[in-house]
Amino acid sequence: MAMNDDQIKRYSRHILLPEVGGKGQKKIANAKVFVVGAGGLGSPVALYLAAAGVGTLGLIDGDLVDLSNLQRQVIHHTPDVARPKIESAREKIIALNPDVRVVPFHDRLTAKNALDLVKNFDLIIDGTDNFPTKFLVNDTAIFARKPLIHAGILRFTGQVMTILPGTSACYRCLFKTPPPAGMVPSCQEAGVLGALAGVIGSIQATEALKLILGIGRPLTDRLLTYDALTTRFRNVPIRRNPTCPVCSDHPTITHLIEYEQEVCRTA
Repeated sequence: MAMNDDQIKRYSRHILLPEVGGKGQKKIANAKVFVVGAGGLGSPVALYLAAAGVGTLGLIDGDLVDLSNLQRQVIHHTPDVARPKIESAREKIIALNPDVRVVPFHDRLTAKNALDLVKNFDLIIDGTDNFPTKFLVNDTAIFARKPLIHAGILRFTGQVMTILPGTSACYRCLFKTPPPAGMVPSCQEAGVLGALAGVIGSIQATEALKLILGIGRPLTDRLLTYDALTTRFRNVPIRRNPTCPVCSDHPTITHLIEYEQEVCRTA
């Protein structure tokens, strides 16, 4: 389908890039991305993917906007307090780019609904901030064979990695199971620098666009960490674990597991 004059002007800075061009922009328009969480990470992810012209954005979040969210969750504004995050996020996305189709789910991702929710999307982005959901998102991506862009933030540090099921290391290759409850402080307990969410979420959006376009080197088999206090990025090599309980040739986890939820669901 040909782009109209307004779309050519809107995406002109993409079209000028030899790695993108008109064909690449059409790939972006045909892409379907599922974002778990409309919070600190989900905000920049959703806004930048919408601005880029991603055709379909699926968003799942069961929470309401809280005043404490506004320090980092930039897709929500002060008048949105007490509104469902999904409604607030959808409104901002459409205002930014009416070309985008938003598929909202005012719900929590669970072992029962996860596979059904992601089946019609091309890739998954993890915008959560608790271990139980991160493991659930990882396992869902592996079982559904959907690329996953993982990220996490806490205090002044963040991390990102891209997971290609059957090809690269997954989250469980690093951590087999969630840590015991209370061992790692939640975002509500330890705090997080608001602007950090923008840095890490923007990297996630960049990784998603690279996968959609098939350009560059994805952040696979390496964990990118960022320390905001020292302004230092570091690439940590990761190998696919041959005994990984979920992505190895002989997995011991064959169905989705729902661990006990922590208080904070989205970054």
